[in-house]
Amino acid sequence: MKKHILLVVCAALFLSVSISAQTTTPATTTTTNSPAASAAQSETKPKRQVFRANKEQIMQAQKMLKATESGKMDDEFRTAIRKYQTENNLASTGTLNRATLEKMNIVLTDKQKEIPVSPSSLVSSDAKSGDAKKRGPVFRANKEQISEAQKMLKAKSMYAGEETGKLDDATRDGIRKFQAANNVKVTGTLNKETLEKMGIMLTDRQKEM
Repeated sequence: MKKHILLVVCAALFLSVSISAQTTTPATTTTTNSPAASAAQSETKPKRQVFRANKEQIMQAQKMLKATESGKMDDEFRTAIRKYQTENNLASTGTLNRATLEKMNIVLTDKQKEIPVSPSSLVSSDAKSGDAKKRGPVFRANKEQISEAQKMLKAKSMYAGEETGKLDDATRDGIRKFQAANNVKVTGTLNKETLEKMGIMLTDRQKEM
């Protein structure tokens, strides 16, 4: 009798343990969905939009730049694009980006209009200022030419100093008087036009400027 009661108790304990185990399993299943959730989140990240000119736009640009109208971006056409971009204050990329197409007055598609102009396709203000600083050789009169100018200005009562060969304030004032009297732009400097007007010989290098 006691053995029978013991078996019933053991069976009851086994059933209670199995039931409790089944009730705890749903909690563990929630963690198994985390990889799928992370994948879904990654898919929601916005993709970087790349601007591309279509075949029709390429052919319009080729026609404008007098290149072979193949509708393809070959090396020869890219060279022509770079030249156009340099002449129009655009970054020389050799690609038909949005800034280049707009400069060419080529109509964009609705999809292309949604893509903003890339800053890398424009010439920065620093680059522009750097180009502005790159000037050609500066015209300068030599000491002998200045002395000749001083001598001539003194003879015309436009200068009262000595023939020092230096462009001092008195000499510049005399040059201004001469320029004003001879329809030359008044600068107070012995530039090429002023020396020629004075009949003073230029050097070979000055003639090339």
